[in-house]
Amino acid sequence: MTQYHINLRQGLPTEMQLLLRDYPREAWPDHPNFAKSTQNWMGAHSMFRQLSDIIVQDTQEMLEKNQDPQRFAGQLGHFGNLLIRNLHGHHSWEDHNFFPELQAADARFERGLEMLESDHEEMDKLLDTLRSNANRYLKSLDLSEPDASACLPEVLTASQDIRTFLGRHLADEEDLVVPIILHHKLRG
Repeated sequence: MTQYHINLRQGLPTEMQLLLRDYPREAWPDHPNFAKSTQNWMGAHSMFRQLSDIIVQDTQEMLEKNQDPQRFAGQLGHFGNLLIRNLHGHHSWEDHNFFPELQAADARFERGLEMLESDHEEMDKLLDTLRSNANRYLKSLDLSEPDASACLPEVLTASQDIRTFLGRHLADEEDLVVPIILHHKLRG
């Protein structure tokens, strides 16, 4: 099996763009097979992008001392939990239900779907790093507000890593999956 490490990828590998050439991204919304279920799936991706942006922006503001520490703690707990829980659930559903359906429809994309599943494993590691760094900050805040600020650079790095990884992964996932759905008239 060929490995496609996300940090080295500059978009979906060429051999996996077979259907993307016939079904370019800009044509998706007007395609008759672009079902509501596919729009909802992409809407979840949009939500993940927004949540990661919020966490990065809030953490940057906190580092610049432009935010109240207690407010930030509440936001970090809320949005961090939403991102982590929902991404874990979303990826689990994709790996166990959605991707097998797509692979059954078009076996040519087995390696691409395996690549995406491998991305999910890497994302889990990044999410765990964010969780542990965010929890360290929150626990430190209860003990000493000045000491808690020393945890913020790790929270920022973890959230930026997730945002970067997530941006590439979701684009690759959409570029591989949506053309399969359109071509095979799935999920309509």
